[in-house]
Formats: sequence, structure tokens, C-alpha cells
Amino acid sequence: MLLIKGKIFSYMLGACWVLSITPASADVPQVATDIPPVHSLVSQVMGDLGTPKLIVPPGTSPHGYAMRPSEARALQNADVTFWMGPDLTPWLGRAIKSLTGNAINVALSNSEDLVRHPFRTGATFDSHDHHDHGDHGDEHKEAHKDDHGDHGDEHKEAHKDDHSDHDHGDEHKEAHKDDHGDHGDEHEGLDPHLWLDPDNARILLGVISSTLAGLDPTHADTYRANAAQAKKAIAALTHELDAALQPIRGRPFIVFHDAYQYFEHRFNVDASGSVALGDASSPGPARIAAIRQKVQTLGAHCVFSEPQFRSKIITTVIEGTTARSATLDPLGATLKPGPELYSQLLRNLGDNLLTCLR
Repeated sequence: MLLIKGKIFSYMLGACWVLSITPASADVPQVATDIPPVHSLVSQVMGDLGTPKLIVPPGTSPHGYAMRPSEARALQNADVTFWMGPDLTPWLGRAIKSLTGNAINVALSNSEDLVRHPFRTGATFDSHDHHDHGDHGDEHKEAHKDDHGDHGDEHKEAHKDDHSDHDHGDEHKEAHKDDHGDHGDEHEGLDPHLWLDPDNARILLGVISSTLAGLDPTHADTYRANAAQAKKAIAALTHELDAALQPIRGRPFIVFHDAYQYFEHRFNVDASGSVALGDASSPGPARIAAIRQKVQTLGAHCVFSEPQFRSKIITTVIEGTTARSATLDPLGATLKPGPELYSQLLRNLGDNLLTCLR
């Protein structure tokens, strides 16, 4: 991806160097983003025209982050804010409403045609194994088309108010309560980790490029060309990972929290449960006991921690079993923000699964 982008941008800089110092560059929108994966996608679309501001830095949890003054100013000065939506960062929705005035607010999880999953229930995901989107059929084929077309519908959908309804119906409310009675509310509704399905990322690139092209018609062709190249690169990476992960399909593993099902369903590698219930919750003794039993029953090969959580919990879970521990990172906590982060994030997920499970 970066080699492809590098060729494009080296040509642009060689042929159009004067543009970088002309007044036209001042017309490029000021852009804010929430999390590193979204920042990376926006960076790919903007290319050399500008750098988006990152509100939630790597290594911090997006669920209850307290902005620093510089981050609040970046949000206040933004012409457009791209964020996943209130299911991931409800606090940011309130900040956007109070700080950004008439700026455009793009809740990316509202975009049309995304693959969406509800949170799975219980310590061992029993009631949501092989969810409806498992084979992805037409969605997968459609998302891999080279899209140079108009993303008008996604653009309109993305501009809905940040408090638009993400409710997936009453039928899920009871199902997503914790088996042991605690933390029930925080684990309901949409699983917001949509960026971990690379086909979703391709759709989001279209939404981002359409939004920026509408705000900045002078550079519209550049935004669309950058997005098209990024989509091609992600499609190639998807095929590469799909082939690479084939040897570990069917091997059971446990994740720290239920953040990976978009990646799992896209590449047909299925976690058998999670240690913690939600992104912001700590597992109680009953849940840890249930996971230990699942590890032993399945002969699970690996239990994965995350960079920002205590590994001591994982040690407790695997004690007395044959399972190994390793790390998965859904946000890019240890990666440098920028256009390269998104593809490296997916590669790291694939590499770490392969290393531990093979």
C-alpha cells in the first residue's frame, strides 16, 4: 500500500510542487479524528494535502478518555470530525456537540452497507457462534470491487446527528446482559469495532473521500484517487491475510475482550470466548472460572491479552492449562499514528494469531 501511495505522491510532488505553497493549500479542511485506525484511514485519503488531528492518542482507552486542552482545541478548530460513533466513544459525541459548532460531524458507524455485528453474549460466546455474517457472500464480493464511484448515500448517512439511533432492537437487550449479572448495560447493542473488517474500511474510505471532496472541491480528484489506491491496497492485504491464516482455522483461542469478531468473521478464525465482558469492564471471579473451564474443555491453544490491560489476569486464566499467552491489539496502541498504521494493525493481528496458534 505504501509503495503504491509513495509512487503516486512522488509523481504529484514532482509535477505540482508549486501547489504546496499556493493559497489553494489553505483551503484544505481542518480535520479531527477519534482513534488511530480512523486517523490512519483519513490520513491515506488526505495524503500530502494535510494531516488530521488525532484526539485519542495510541495506548489510551477510547471509552472514557479525558481530552487534553490541545486536543479540545483541535476538535474546536476542525471543519470536519470523523469518528466511529457513540457506541465506541459516547463522551466524544457530547464534546463534538459542545465544541464544534457548525462543523461537519461524521459518525462513521452510521455509514451505509457496513457489516455490523451485535456484541456476543456470555463468557464463551455460545449463542453467537458463526453469526449471520459468517460467509459474507455478496457483501464480500461487492466490497472488493474497485470503487471509483460516488459514495453519496454513505456521505448523507455519515452526516446524521451523532446521537442517531444505534438500537438493534429489544431482542438483543436481554441477550447481552452479563451471565453473572454485572456490567450488563455496557455490553449491549452494536459492537463498534467495525474497522477490523477490512471491507468495512474500504467503505469508510469512500465516505471520507466524498466528505472531503464536498468540502474542498479544488482537491476532490486527489481525495478520490487516494481513496481508490488505498482501497486496492486493502483488498490486496485482505487476500494476503486470508491465505496466510488458513493453517490456524478451527484452532480455539480466547481473547481479552470481545473486540475482534469483525476480523474473525472476515477471515474465518473464531474466538471461543473473552476474559472480560466489555471494553471498560474487569472480569469477576465467576467469569474467570468460566473461561478457565472453557480453555481446559477446548484445549485452547492461546489466551490473548491486550497492551493496555494487566497480563496477570491472563496468567491466572491459563495457569494449569496447556494454553499459551500472547497479545492482540485492536487499536494500534504501540504503532506510530499515520497512513501506515491501519495496514500494520491488520498485519499484526494476523501475525500474532499465527505465531501463537500455529
